[in-house]
Amino acid sequence: MTRPTRRKPPAGPLPAATPLAVQLPAVIPPRQDPPQEHPHNNLDRAARGALARLSGGVSPHAFFQAWSDWAQHLVRSPGRQLELVERAQQNVLKIMALSTNPGSPPPFAPKPYDKRFAHPGWQSFPFQLWQQGFLAVQDWWDDATEPMRGLRPEDADRTRFLARQTLDVLSPSNQPMLNPEIIAETVKTGSRNLTEGAAHFAQDAIKTLTNRHDPPPEGYWIGTDLACTPGQVVFRNDLMELIQYTPQTPQVHARPILIVPAWIMKYYILDLSPENSMVRYLVGQGFTVFMISWINPTAGHRDLSLEDYRKRGVMAALDAVTTIVPETPVQAVGYCLGGTILAIAAATMARDGDDRLASVTLMAAQIDFAEAGELLLFLDESQVAFLEDLMWEQGYLDRPHMARAFAAIRAEDLIWSRAVQRYFLGREDVPTDIGVWLADTTRMPARMHSQYLRSLFLENRLTAGRFAVEGRVIALKDLSVPLFVVGTETDHIAPWRSVYKTQLFTDCDLTFVLTKGGHNTGILSEPGHKGRHYRISHRPAGGLYVGPDGWLAQVEPVPGSWWPDWADWLATHGGGLVAPPGIGAPQRGLPPLAAAPGSYVLQT
Repeated sequence: MTRPTRRKPPAGPLPAATPLAVQLPAVIPPRQDPPQEHPHNNLDRAARGALARLSGGVSPHAFFQAWSDWAQHLVRSPGRQLELVERAQQNVLKIMALSTNPGSPPPFAPKPYDKRFAHPGWQSFPFQLWQQGFLAVQDWWDDATEPMRGLRPEDADRTRFLARQTLDVLSPSNQPMLNPEIIAETVKTGSRNLTEGAAHFAQDAIKTLTNRHDPPPEGYWIGTDLACTPGQVVFRNDLMELIQYTPQTPQVHARPILIVPAWIMKYYILDLSPENSMVRYLVGQGFTVFMISWINPTAGHRDLSLEDYRKRGVMAALDAVTTIVPETPVQAVGYCLGGTILAIAAATMARDGDDRLASVTLMAAQIDFAEAGELLLFLDESQVAFLEDLMWEQGYLDRPHMARAFAAIRAEDLIWSRAVQRYFLGREDVPTDIGVWLADTTRMPARMHSQYLRSLFLENRLTAGRFAVEGRVIALKDLSVPLFVVGTETDHIAPWRSVYKTQLFTDCDLTFVLTKGGHNTGILSEPGHKGRHYRISHRPAGGLYVGPDGWLAQVEPVPGSWWPDWADWLATHGGGLVAPPGIGAPQRGLPPLAAAPGSYVLQT
C-alpha cells in the first residue's frame, strides 16, 4: 500500500474573498460567556441533584411529559380508542379459549430475549393461564403505545418503555406464589432457597446503599487471570496509560495497532480470559499492539473535556506509538465511545494533513446519533439538564447510574430474571470474566459527559458538519484511509443500523461486518466460539450507498468468527513483516514504566 502524501495545512486563514470563506468561516466565532447565574440557582441545582440521586438519574419531567402527550392524543382519537377496545376483546377471547381447552397452543409468546417463562412448569395449568394473561396485557400495551398521528415518536417510545417497566414489576414470574419454578424449589429445599435469597437481598441492599466495590472472586484477578497478556506500560499522563504488548512471533507486521477503548468501561473487555482475549489473538497473529488504559475519574477531574480525551488521550498515545515505532503509519482501532473519539481524531488529522494513520477500525461505534436506539429514551433537554445537576454536585457521573439505564432497557433479563434467581431461588451468581468486568465500574467526568451528550447525542453535530475541533469544523468525508466497521445484531447501545450509517457519511474504502451478538458479546467472537456467524461486505472508495435493509437482504451470513477476516484485512494494510520493535523507546524518553496491566485499570 502506498503511503498517502502528507497535506500541509494552510499557513494562515483563508482570504475573505474565497467562496469557501463565504459559505463557512475557517474559524468558528467564539461564543459569548453566558450571563452570571444568580447564587440562588445553586440551591435549585442542589435540589435537582438530590432528586436525581433518588430517581437514579432519570428525569421525572421527561416521562410525565411523555404520558401526557400520549394520553391527550389518545383522548382526541375515538377511532384509535375503538381499535384498542377491539384488541382488548380479542385478547380476552383468546385467554378464555385457552382456559376451556388447556392443551391448545398458547396464543401469546414471550419476546425472544425474555427468559422469565423458560421453565417447563409454565406450560401446565394454572401457571400457563397466568403467563398468557400477563403476555396478553403486554401485547395490548405494545399496541396501545404505537405512534399516533401528531404524537411525538419519542413520547410513544417512552410511554411504551414506562408501561413495560410497570408490567415487569407485576409479572407473575416475580411472585413466589405464582411462579412454578419458585414453588418447586421451595418444596424441594424446605424453604432454604427463600432464606438464602433473603440473605442475598440484604447483601445487595447494603452494597448499593454504601456504594461498596467488591474485589473480584477467586480465579478472576486483574493482571493474573484477566488482562493478563504480557506487556509493559510505556507512557503515562494524568488521563491514560499506554500499554505495549510483548511480541509472540519471530516477525511482526510493520505497522502497529493502537486500540482506543471507551472510558465508560475498563479496557480489559478486549483482554479478558486468555481464550477470548482480542489482544492476545492479535499479538498471536503477528501484530504489535498498543492499548490505552483510561484513568477512572474522581471529583477532581470534573473539568476534563471531550477535547482532553482527544488530545491527551488519542493523540498523545499516537505520538508515543510513532516514537516507539517511527517512520510508519499506525492502524487505529476504536471500540464503542473510543471509536467515536477515534473518528473525531481521524477526521481532524485528515483536515490538518496528518497522515500517520494507515487504517481505522470502528467496533460498535456510532458517528451519527439520529438513530441511537433505546438510549434516546433517557436523553432530551430535560434529562441532560437533570444529569448535569447531578454531576455539578459530585463532579462526575458514576457508572451505576449508567448501568441501571442499560439494564432497564432489557429489564426482563438483566433485572428481573436475575432477581428471581438470586432472591427467590437462592442461587449465587456464577462468576464469569465478562460478569466481573461488568461489575468493575468506572465514572464519567462532568464536563466531558455533558459535552458528549449535548454535541453528539442531542445535536448530532459530527455528521451535521457542525462539530468543531480547535475552532474549525471537521468532516468525515475527509477520511481517505481504509475503514473496517463492525456492528452487532442485538446491540441496544449502538444499534447496528446506526453503526452502518458510517457508510453514508464517508467516501473511502470501507469493509462492513455485522456479527451475531450484542454490544460486548458480538465483539468478543473468538475463533471456535460455537453458534457464531457474521456478514461481511466491501464498498470501494466512491462506491454507491446501499441502505441497511437492502444490504441485509443481499449479504448472506458466514458461519464462524469475524476475527480471522479482520486479521487478514489488517495484514493487508500491515506494511509487510519485520523484526519486532523494542518495548518502549528509552533512548527517546519512553522507557517501560511498569508491567501490564498497569495501575489505572486497578482504580476503583
